[in-house]
Amino acid sequence: MTLKRLAIQNLRNLNSVDIQPSRRVNLFYGENGSGKTSVLEAISVLALGRSFRSHKHKPLITHGQHSFTVFGKILADDAAEIPIGINRQLDGSLTLKVSGNVVGSAAALAFYLPVQVINSDSFLLLEGSPKIRRQFLDWLVFHVEHQFFQTWKDCQRCLKHRNTLLRHDRMTLFELSTWDRELSHLTEEIHVFRTKCFDLFKVVFYDLLKEFINIDGIAISYYRGWDKEKIYSDVLIANFDRDRQSGYTQSGSHRADLRITIKGQNAAEILSRGQQKLLVCALKIAQGYVFSQMTGRKTLFLIDDLPAELDENHRKLLSHWLNSMETQVFITGVELEMLRSTWEQIPNNDLKMFHVEHGSVKEINFS
Repeated sequence: MTLKRLAIQNLRNLNSVDIQPSRRVNLFYGENGSGKTSVLEAISVLALGRSFRSHKHKPLITHGQHSFTVFGKILADDAAEIPIGINRQLDGSLTLKVSGNVVGSAAALAFYLPVQVINSDSFLLLEGSPKIRRQFLDWLVFHVEHQFFQTWKDCQRCLKHRNTLLRHDRMTLFELSTWDRELSHLTEEIHVFRTKCFDLFKVVFYDLLKEFINIDGIAISYYRGWDKEKIYSDVLIANFDRDRQSGYTQSGSHRADLRITIKGQNAAEILSRGQQKLLVCALKIAQGYVFSQMTGRKTLFLIDDLPAELDENHRKLLSHWLNSMETQVFITGVELEMLRSTWEQIPNNDLKMFHVEHGSVKEINFS
């Protein structure tokens, strides 16, 4: 699937934008503050129901306006055109549409527009909390295992009820047993889904890593959130007193993590900033490859400020891999010539360039 048309109204400084992107590579250049990143942000809002820059909706709405709207036309693999859109009001009310029909969840948009973002915040995959790495893995699981999302939602519901009971003074282990049985079943299901995807991901990631970063001893492992030698239902019983004292469930799929190490030490503590970015690129591209292998579909990549902290050779390596995936890419940069040189191997009919200035986005000739 590719984004054939993108229309943006009143999102940050983008008052009225309407473009027809290339099916492959789209370059956006302009000064800092011109609105380049906001174009990528609009695509992420369309794909996820939220921005990759902020979970708050009010800063997204152009000053003096009451709402923003992002509309996209998706070209499916069977050549069908699927319109999708999102409107967000100042009061927080949200309208999501697919093919003219209102849908109740951003998950419906995410299915049609699977997006990966590479930007300065991508370092958080290495430096941030386990939640960020869980979300990274679960993106793949969501798109590959169609039962996962409902199972995950049911698991969150069970956790909420169990944690509420844990905070009641007169609660007993017997009262928890009903929730524990359901939580155990759902947690084990989530673990199976995640393990299947991680095992496939790990193979591709290690292959890519050899080209992106030449450091011995890099390893990635999946921690499921409780002792791998124990059945989860037994863990809940054994941890009952500790959970009751803390007021929440301390073990489970909600505590899962991806651990990236170099000879046993946290990779983020050893690698330079540039090396970290290469590692993050390998993680993101590996995920795109596995997604394509398992679904037959393509990931759409949003890359904000590609030149930052990557030298020319590594920029070209990244562009080579993205090009080999035959996927749609949206890239921003300040320097026009640097963007040109990075993507010079791309045929002109597969590439479009846009100049962004004061919130105006105009296509220019690439020559």
